[in-house]
Amino acid sequence: MFRILREKPADVDEVELLFDLAFAPGRSALSSYRLRDGVAPVADLCLVARDEYDAIAGAIRYWPVRVGEAGTPALLLGPVAVHPTRQGEGLGALLIAESLERARERGWSRVILVGDEPYYRRFGFSRAAARRLDYPPPTNPDRLLARALEPGAFDGVEGLVGRWEDEVGPASA
Repeated sequence: MFRILREKPADVDEVELLFDLAFAPGRSALSSYRLRDGVAPVADLCLVARDEYDAIAGAIRYWPVRVGEAGTPALLLGPVAVHPTRQGEGLGALLIAESLERARERGWSRVILVGDEPYYRRFGFSRAAARRLDYPPPTNPDRLLARALEPGAFDGVEGLVGRWEDEVGPASA
């Protein structure tokens, strides 16, 4: 049994250790981290899963980004990780599904991620939805995926995914 809770400031060190364990300490060299550096995550969507021992067994974070010259707002999903001892229990899927529903309820309409389409397809992500998006290198363009949280949210959205820079909110998201 897991409790899904909003990540609190007191959780940060434990979450960072989980991400290091799941992705290796070199994870911060990835291009996604340049989009996150110095930008606050979307706190309402950053979740942790605590197990029966109150340990963090999984975590997910979201970051605001802008797309193209129009600066269209979107969410960048990731990282998401599950402790190796708890993998295979559906916890990652639970975190993703719960957080996407919360994003939609809070007025966000677009989500982007870099990941494996065969895994993320079950959550509605596709390469096709991201076909007019570019991502900072070095990123394999085949791993750039997107999902509209409302119909047509990616219509006319194109260009490079870039840093948010401003205070975050779902207005016109």
